[in-house]
Amino acid sequence: MTQTEPEAPRIAAVIYRGDDDVDGLLAEFAADRLRAGDKLGGLVQRNIKDASGRRIDMQVIDLMTGAAIGISQTLGGGAGSCKLDAAGLADSAQAVTRAIAGEVALVVINKFSKQEATGQGLRAEFAETIVAGLPLLTAVPEKCVDAWRDFIGEAGIELPCNRAALDAWWRDAASSAEAQSDQAAG
Repeated sequence: MTQTEPEAPRIAAVIYRGDDDVDGLLAEFAADRLRAGDKLGGLVQRNIKDASGRRIDMQVIDLMTGAAIGISQTLGGGAGSCKLDAAGLADSAQAVTRAIAGEVALVVINKFSKQEATGQGLRAEFAETIVAGLPLLTAVPEKCVDAWRDFIGEAGIELPCNRAALDAWWRDAASSAEAQSDQAAG
């Protein structure tokens, strides 16, 4: 009787601090995977900055279409309410739903942050991806790690905010998914 290796975690969260460029890390990883021929869906975030380097707008990029979706609204410097745009979040949710329906190899959802930690944002789309059994990659700020752990339980893996860890996880997760697919077909 042969012993089988445990399945690689299909859910990964890059845990990041405020000074980490997690958006750039996920966008670069996704672009490289798409160039390599992997079928990806979901969203990566692009931050638009002014000449001084201050973030003035946020967009997410739909990995299946390449379309930019605005997710922030300009409220002014003294505004105390949320800068997230409800229409942009609805379009973002549709992009994730399309990815799930498209049976992609990997769903990327740019962040599990304050909105998701409180049951809002793209939390339902995270759950749909997990229920569909698709590999999922996201980023979680340190301040939301406990909420992420409560949401995901023991189902995933937490990665440091670096490319080597991300590449190693995907290599294992993709190999595991391929082996499962071959087993189901054979």
